[in-house]
Amino acid sequence: MAYINVKEAAEKWQISDRRVRILCEQGKIPGVIRHGRSYQIPADAEKPADGRLTRGQNLPMAYAALLNGIDLKMRELNRRRPLTQGELERLNEEFLIEFTYNSNAIEGNTLTLQETALVLQGLTIDQKPLKDHLEAVGHRDAFHYVQHLVADKVLLSERIIREIHSLVLTDRPEDKGVYRRVPVRIIGAHHEPPQPYLVPVQMEQLIADYTKKKRHPIERAANFHLEFEGIHPFIDGNGRTGRLLINLELMQQGYPPINVKFADRKRYYACFDSYYRDQDPIPMIRLIGDAVDEQLKRYLAIL
Repeated sequence: MAYINVKEAAEKWQISDRRVRILCEQGKIPGVIRHGRSYQIPADAEKPADGRLTRGQNLPMAYAALLNGIDLKMRELNRRRPLTQGELERLNEEFLIEFTYNSNAIEGNTLTLQETALVLQGLTIDQKPLKDHLEAVGHRDAFHYVQHLVADKVLLSERIIREIHSLVLTDRPEDKGVYRRVPVRIIGAHHEPPQPYLVPVQMEQLIADYTKKKRHPIERAANFHLEFEGIHPFIDGNGRTGRLLINLELMQQGYPPINVKFADRKRYYACFDSYYRDQDPIPMIRLIGDAVDEQLKRYLAIL
């Protein structure tokens, strides 16, 4: 039997090298032979159906009503803009405290919501680790940096991702902004992140795919987040960085930033299982869509 390599299969099927490797790892291509880090694919193998695309017209219908409702609220919010400086400061201050608390709590930070607010004001919480204080301050600084990127209309790039991560991981100077050099496992997940030597290649491909595909901003943010967390490019801080990147995409498109709540962490983790086990991005699209919808309702109520 004749075989072709990953690059040749990618060219034949007109998909990325990274996607071919994922299909090989998931056993979606019959007859594949693995030699160390490389794959040999039967030359006559047919391109596997992409579960994320073959759902056809049913895919957008699964969340069309949600996105349409969000777009209606966005038009109402835009009608009330520009907001006053006082309105902006109130909205941003309330959001930043809750966002920092929830995003850090998902990753194991022990500060309460009230303690997070105090730390961001410059106070120290007795009997709480220094690491938790630094994580709160680092996350705040990273979000402020995202706001500057939005204001300056800076396009997403690997450099921007590394810089956001450097602020998030301010307590780990040896690891911040550096792609991991060791294999990692996500305990309990249905996906194993790629080997370290593949991380730079897959990150480059992720950015290239992100800039080419035209989708609703909420779809773009959800799909990018799923792929980014699957690559797990850093040794630590991937979740916090990824959630900041969601907001970078949303804010650049005029949407309010969202807050994935600590209380919703089980639903959040289940979204990754749905994607990597069932190739179904809809749960993550709905989670982010619900969060955007909630923020829009909140902003409109305040205004």
